[in-house]
Amino acid sequence: MKSWSVDDPMDPARAAALHAALGLGGALPEPGTALPPFFHQAYFWQVFPPGDLGRDGHPRAGRLLPDLGLARRMWAGGGLEFLAPLVAGRPARRTTTVEKVTQKTGRTGPLAFLTLRHDITQGDKTVLRERQDLVFRQDPQPGAPAPTPPEAPQEADHRQEARFDTTLLFRYSALTMNGHRIHYDLDYAQGTEGYDGLVVHGPLLAQRLMLLAATRLGTLTSFEFRATSALCHHETAQLCAKGSQFWVTGGDGRLCMTAQAEVRERP
Repeated sequence: MKSWSVDDPMDPARAAALHAALGLGGALPEPGTALPPFFHQAYFWQVFPPGDLGRDGHPRAGRLLPDLGLARRMWAGGGLEFLAPLVAGRPARRTTTVEKVTQKTGRTGPLAFLTLRHDITQGDKTVLRERQDLVFRQDPQPGAPAPTPPEAPQEADHRQEARFDTTLLFRYSALTMNGHRIHYDLDYAQGTEGYDGLVVHGPLLAQRLMLLAATRLGTLTSFEFRATSALCHHETAQLCAKGSQFWVTGGDGRLCMTAQAEVRERP
């Protein structure tokens, strides 16, 4: 299995910038403090020159990830195990392994599923394990009907509105070094990949759900999430919770993401 590692000094300024971009209250991350869950997305950058990028702004196929012959890439979901605090200002290493590749044919044509495993260590301790599920598919056929997304659950203990404007999408792309053009290039998102608007990052939705889960339940020990339909920048979404279940509802009531949280038992 192919693997590679990236070292990062974990500059607290980057976490502070993400904290501000998300509009969070409270104290900013400082050296020696534990980062909020999923803030590692702002670290471990891998930056390539323009000649090593594909049409979508990601590193071109074959540079890091295998070339699966399909042009469209999406973050389909993932899972995290929080083993120990990830501390700002303390050097860390992320080791990524291509764990599994599966190819099949779906209703919309050929599909490929790629699973990455990320192990993050500080000192001699593994503090975080992450599974990242990617899906690759061909460009949409002109005039082909869009798949029907599932409807979101109606019953929730908690609902809050959330908007993801173009400024937030730009800042999140910059802070996570995510060059995918569906998040900032409207012509590309609509004309090439067939979306209704700029696409809200899957990990940004997961980030908001993780922060909601931590606020409602306590210290997270694991978190699983799965994207079910794209959310676009012009929609007003709802972040919903019922017990340990969390989800994102789109503007028309469809289910955009579902998640399950586990927390450390309170003493």
